[in-house]
Amino acid sequence: MPPSSEEARRLLCALGDHVRHLVMGARGMDMAAVAGESVADTIYAIDRVADDALIDWFEQHWPDVVVVSEGLDEPVLVGNDAAWTVIVDTIDGTRGLMYDKRPAWCLAAVAPLGGGLADIVAAAMTELPTAKQGAADQLSATRRGGLRAGRVDLASGAQHDLDVRPSAATDLDNSFSGLAKFFLPGKAALAVLEAELFGRLGERRVFDDQYLSSGGQLHELITGRDRFVADLRPLVHDDGLFCHPYDVCTAMLLEEVGGVVTDPWGDALTVPLDNVSPVAWVGYANEVLAARIGPVLAELVDGLRAG
Repeated sequence: MPPSSEEARRLLCALGDHVRHLVMGARGMDMAAVAGESVADTIYAIDRVADDALIDWFEQHWPDVVVVSEGLDEPVLVGNDAAWTVIVDTIDGTRGLMYDKRPAWCLAAVAPLGGGLADIVAAAMTELPTAKQGAADQLSATRRGGLRAGRVDLASGAQHDLDVRPSAATDLDNSFSGLAKFFLPGKAALAVLEAELFGRLGERRVFDDQYLSSGGQLHELITGRDRFVADLRPLVHDDGLFCHPYDVCTAMLLEEVGGVVTDPWGDALTVPLDNVSPVAWVGYANEVLAARIGPVLAELVDGLRAG
């Protein structure tokens, strides 16, 4: 009997806890050493620590699933009779974590076998802390079941619930908002588009924060730190340095607290659960911001593609 969506949520949280334990235990190694290349991205030494343990964890705790992950060149069938597809990014935000600049996230979600991003029924994101952090967060949900948020004391193991919610603001004034432009490819075009967008919206005091982690960006939206994020990298370059389905597999968590996630034209984000498809996505803290910004952004994106 396959687990229910609630049981699946708990298993995803347990997987996140396991990855956090592995990452914390790897401190002291050269995390930034390049360990190889996958079909999706560069694999660093710290990625390998988590990726190498992934299938073993499923064999022990959750058999009869198909696992899709950044560190796997192909989906892996665990067991014999899969009912679910589980998509995982064991460490989203590797580059920030390996230099101890900013926490990364373990992202995991589950959909019925063969389903896509829109079919995800449960998701969990687990914070992978920097060395100086004393606590780490975990957010999870089942579809239409509401968000669950908690924080664990890393020294004692004590846990408590968190009350998190996105911003209710209807403008971007004095907020952190913007377009993802992490790497040199496409940076100039994205900066021009961003300036044009904010100009048309009449927004002048908007702060830029390049959190090099899609999961991290979602967390900032969910917790009220950011109001608007757009990752349009696949529209301006094709060298592979862009978002993939595993990077946004926890997008439903933002929707569970009233946020909005769309494609660049305001439509539902529908992508397959693989590790190669490019994904352009937009996140809004609330529906009012989506209604205000979305049409302007779509017009600019159409111009970008036409040019």
